[in-house]
Amino acid sequence: MLVSRAMRRSEFDYDLPGELIAQVPPAQRGAGRLLCLDGASGALRERRVRDLPELLRPGDLLVFNDTRVIPARLYGRKDSGGRLELLVERVLGPHRLLAQVRASKPVREGQRLRFEGDIEAEVLGPRDGFRELRVAGNVPVDELLERHGHVPLPPYIHRPDTREDRERYQSVFARVPGAVAAPTASLHFDEALVAALERRGLGRAFVTLHVGAGTFQPMRVEEVERHRMHAERLEVGAELCRRIRRTRAAGGRVVAIGTTVVRALESAAAHGGLGPFRGETRLFIRPGFRFRVVDVMLTNFHLPQSTLLMLVCAFGGRDAVLRAYRHAVSERYRFFSYGDAMLVTPAAGVRENGREGPDAI
Repeated sequence: MLVSRAMRRSEFDYDLPGELIAQVPPAQRGAGRLLCLDGASGALRERRVRDLPELLRPGDLLVFNDTRVIPARLYGRKDSGGRLELLVERVLGPHRLLAQVRASKPVREGQRLRFEGDIEAEVLGPRDGFRELRVAGNVPVDELLERHGHVPLPPYIHRPDTREDRERYQSVFARVPGAVAAPTASLHFDEALVAALERRGLGRAFVTLHVGAGTFQPMRVEEVERHRMHAERLEVGAELCRRIRRTRAAGGRVVAIGTTVVRALESAAAHGGLGPFRGETRLFIRPGFRFRVVDVMLTNFHLPQSTLLMLVCAFGGRDAVLRAYRHAVSERYRFFSYGDAMLVTPAAGVRENGREGPDAI
C-alpha cells in the first residue's frame, strides 16, 4: 500500500444535519434510495435499491456478510447503586466476555456488577481497550444475552430498541452469531430482491466478519496513519476463493455488499493472492490502498471523519465520494445504519495488476 502524503482526519469531514440520520428502518427492505457513483468519472445517478438487478451484470458475484447480531447491550447497576451500560464486544467462553462498560465512574478490577435478569458479573481487568468480565451462574453468556439483552442500536439512533429492531437490525442472510453491529448494506435485501438478482444471473456468496463494538469508537488522532484499527474476527472460505477466481475468469465482477465484506476480502488477499483466511484483522483501508479483490461496492452512508468513510474514499476517490455525500445531503437522503445506500465503482488507479476495465454503472 502506498500513501503519497500524510492525511488528516479533518479531510474526511462533511456537514450533516441531524434530521437526516435515520432513526427507524424504512417501511420495507429494498425501498431505500440508491446513489450510484462512477468513481472513474465522478458521475452520479439516482436510483432505488430495487434497481440493483438492472444496474449489475449477469455473471457478477455478490458477496454478503452472514454474521448475526447478538443482543449485546445490557443495563444494570454497580454495587454502589450507580447506573451502568454494558456493550459486549465478544463472548470469550460460556461465562466470560469482553465489553465496553459505561458508567459515571470507571469500574475497578474485582468489582461486581448487576444487570437486568439478575445477571451478575465480576470485572477481571482491562484487555485491548475493553473490560474482561466473568459472569456468575451456570447459564451460558450467549443464552443470558438472548433472554435479557437489548439490540445494540448505534449511538446515533436516539431511542430505545424495540421488538421490530430484533428483526430489522438483522440481515436476511444472518447465520453466524457474533456481531454487535449489523453489516448495514445487507439490511436492504429482502426475498423479492434476492429472487430478482438470481433471475438476472447474479451469483451469491458469503464471508463472515463479526463487527465489533470498536466500530463506533471515533478516531482520536488527527494524523490518519497513526490510527490503530480495532480487531475483528473473520472467515473467508476456500470455496468462496474458488468462486471469485471462476467469476473473474468468466469476465464477471466481485460486488462487495458492505464495507465489512470489503475488509474481509482484502484482508484475505493482503499478503498476495486471495486465499482462505480465518482469524483477526486490523486492516485499515484508506486512500492510497490498492484493492486486489473488490470491483464494485454497495454501502450505506457513513459518519464524518470515520474509518468507514475513509474506506469508501479509498475505493471511489476522496473528492468524488465527498461530492456525492454533499449531493446526498442536499437531496435529503437518509444516513447511516437504517438509511439509504450508494453503489460505487472504483476510481482510476486504486486497483492492483492493471484491473481498470469498464466498470461504470
